[in-house]
Amino acid sequence: MKSIFRHLPIALTASLFLGLTACKPAARVASAAPASLPALPVISPGPAWKLQDLDGKEISAAALKGKVVVVDFWATWCGPCIQEIPGYIAMQKKYGPEGLVIVGVSVDQKGPEHVRKFAKQRNMNYTLAMDDGKIAEAFGGFEAIPTTFLIDRSGNIRHSKVGAMEHDAYEKLVLSVLR
Repeated sequence: MKSIFRHLPIALTASLFLGLTACKPAARVASAAPASLPALPVISPGPAWKLQDLDGKEISAAALKGKVVVVDFWATWCGPCIQEIPGYIAMQKKYGPEGLVIVGVSVDQKGPEHVRKFAKQRNMNYTLAMDDGKIAEAFGGFEAIPTTFLIDRSGNIRHSKVGAMEHDAYEKLVLSVLR
C-alpha cells in the first residue's frame, strides 16, 4: 500500500501538468471576459460564395456583408457537429438582432430533405444550405468537420477552427467580432 502512495504526488503533478498543457489555449479563451474583448486579427479576406438555402433562397457573402457570419461545415451524422448545434441556436437567437448570421453548410449526401427533417427535429433556427462542392473549395478546402469560419462585417475571416469548441469559448470569439 505504501508504494502506491509514494508515487501519488508524482502522478498528480504529471497529470496536472499534462492537462494544463493540453488545455492551455482553451483555458485562455474560456477565462473571464474583460469588459472590452480584444479584436481578433484578420486572417484573410473571406471568399466570394453563393448558395441556396434549404428553401431555395439565395444566400451569398455579398448579401451578408455588414453582418457577422459564422459559416459552419457540418453533417447530420457527425457527433461533434451535433454537439455544437444547441450553441449555434442560442447564439442566433440572442445575437441575430445585433447582426449575427449563422450559416450551416451540410455536407450530407442524403440531400436537403434529410437535412430539413433533422433541422426540424432539433429546432435549428439558423440558415442551412447544402454543400455544392464549390463553397468548401472557396474556403480553401478542409479534411474534417466541423470546420467553421468566423467572418466580420467587412467580409474578413477572423477565426477558423476544425473540430468542436466549447460553446462559451466560441461565443466569446463571436462577441469579439460582433461588438
